[in-house]
Amino acid sequence: MKADLENLVTQAEAARIRGVSREAIYGLVARGKLAVVEIGGQKFLRRSDVENYEPETGGRPSQSAGQKAKKR
Repeated sequence: MKADLENLVTQAEAARIRGVSREAIYGLVARGKLAVVEIGGQKFLRRSDVENYEPETGGRPSQSAGQKAKKR
């Protein structure tokens, strides 16, 4: 696959774009949420993938007001 070099960013730059730590980006890469392009032993991400990434909502769903009232 041919990579568009102008669309590639380092993992550190991806972290700045998203406003998160580099460790957060490394975690997304490790879990396969963001694809890596390796060129000459260096790892890059597609800027468009970084900008368009939608984080998954995690944790337990919040309780509605009716469910909270029943617990009291």
